[in-house]
Amino acid sequence: MLSLLKIRNLALVDELTWEPEPGFLSITGETGAGKSVIMGGIALTLGERADKGRIRSGESQCSIEAVFHLSRTQMVDAILEEAGVPPCEDGMLVIRRVITASGNKQFINNTPVTLNLLRRIGGGLVDMHHPEAHRSLTSRERQLELLDAFAENEATLTAYAEAYRAWQDARSAHRELMESEMANERELDFLRHQVAEIEAAAFTAEEAAELEANWQRARNAGRLRDTALPMAHMIDGSDDSVLARLRQLVRCARDLERLDADCATWLAPLAGVVGELEDIAANLQDYADNLCGDPAELARLEERICTLDALKRKYGADFEAIQQHLADCQARLAAIDNREELLAILADKECERFAELKIAAAALSDTRRKAAPKLAENFLQHARQLGFRQSLFEVSLEPLQSPGPHGAEEVEFLFGPNPGEPLKELRLIASSGELARVMLALKSALASMDDTPLLIFDEIDANVGGEIARAVGMKMRELGHDHQVISITHFPQVAALANHHYLIAKSVCNGRTVSQLSQVSGDARVEELMRMLGTGGDAARAHALSLLQVGEK
Repeated sequence: MLSLLKIRNLALVDELTWEPEPGFLSITGETGAGKSVIMGGIALTLGERADKGRIRSGESQCSIEAVFHLSRTQMVDAILEEAGVPPCEDGMLVIRRVITASGNKQFINNTPVTLNLLRRIGGGLVDMHHPEAHRSLTSRERQLELLDAFAENEATLTAYAEAYRAWQDARSAHRELMESEMANERELDFLRHQVAEIEAAAFTAEEAAELEANWQRARNAGRLRDTALPMAHMIDGSDDSVLARLRQLVRCARDLERLDADCATWLAPLAGVVGELEDIAANLQDYADNLCGDPAELARLEERICTLDALKRKYGADFEAIQQHLADCQARLAAIDNREELLAILADKECERFAELKIAAAALSDTRRKAAPKLAENFLQHARQLGFRQSLFEVSLEPLQSPGPHGAEEVEFLFGPNPGEPLKELRLIASSGELARVMLALKSALASMDDTPLLIFDEIDANVGGEIARAVGMKMRELGHDHQVISITHFPQVAALANHHYLIAKSVCNGRTVSQLSQVSGDARVEELMRMLGTGGDAARAHALSLLQVGEK
């Protein structure tokens, strides 16, 4: 249930704190007093798009906070966990929205969330009904949803949806290959040319990695040799070379060691230095000897460099990209070569998935066929209590030529509100008052299956008479046993049946108009009912009291 609603600076409301009771609640007040602001505030917490024009004049922002206490939070917590939002604590879900001229923010359990997530959560919290909304009952999609809700088809629908999706995927893959143009000779030649060009180059990963360095070395062989050989000669190539002088130092060091053994420790590295320089001199000589100055080899390396660069320009920025392009071309050629075989495989898969879909569709259709007459019977029980005493109602199932996203049939609610008249589709019923009662009867029929915690009826009793209005109120009071029900009404017959009655009224404070919501009981409630009756005096008071007595009974 909704346990707390706080609104600040929304339209005529400067500050409102409301702690709704459970059961059936009515909200009354004069036209323009601000009842729509209360409903607008709730709608905003459910993800309705916000308009900065709703901010109270002279204020920079408005905010709405709603707290819901839920008996079961598993589904909500699963959605929140998926979005990285903390779960409900002790069954409490907190939603807050802040609307400013520059933008809007929304929070769930004190965590910023997207508007889409707020709508996803809000859709399962509140079911709002107003006169314009009843026309949704005329759509076949909505009627099918109501039938499935009555049949408690959630698991069967999930199984069907999975089977339908699998069939659609298999069908699309098969059709795509069937309807694609046969690869023409130009495409085949182009693919074969690319494969042949890359394979003919015969590059390995090792060659591609070393080619640039080898080419640079061969290209600069003369300069490298002219540098390496003098270096070797400087180290060990004359009586005045570095090694000659070091060897002389080593001999002197040995003389010192013979005279003073303690010198051996720190003179020892000299011998190592000699050995390292001897290795360096030998490596420089080998390096110079192995440098290739062959013009033919240089030409070969340059040609390989050009070939690799050409492949990079055509097929990828590096060797790995070229290899991936080669693999893609080979796979495409294989697919073309194996097209008939693949078509057969995809056709078999489509048939298998369609057979599975028909099984799932049959199971879903069976539940609907069994539920349809029960829904009609249940609906009529409630409809007759709402003034359709001799009405007829039928849930018609029409098979589809091919299974659709929601099953193998369409549904049509057929209604005959007046005796002697044929059953007609709901969309042919023009009266919004009749549609409102049809909707309420359906809601009543689905009350035990519907786990939406809060139902809001915004003036759905419009365009009905006094006795019918009382029947509408009685039906909403019955729904209040399973749900928290809020009714915005102008009918005293409805308001008197509520478990709790709230009055919204305008007043002037510091020169500004404000709307305030307060619970009325006792004499205050009687006075409000008398205002709604449009008269005063003892007779009106007696009438108001009699209406309240009906609710108490």
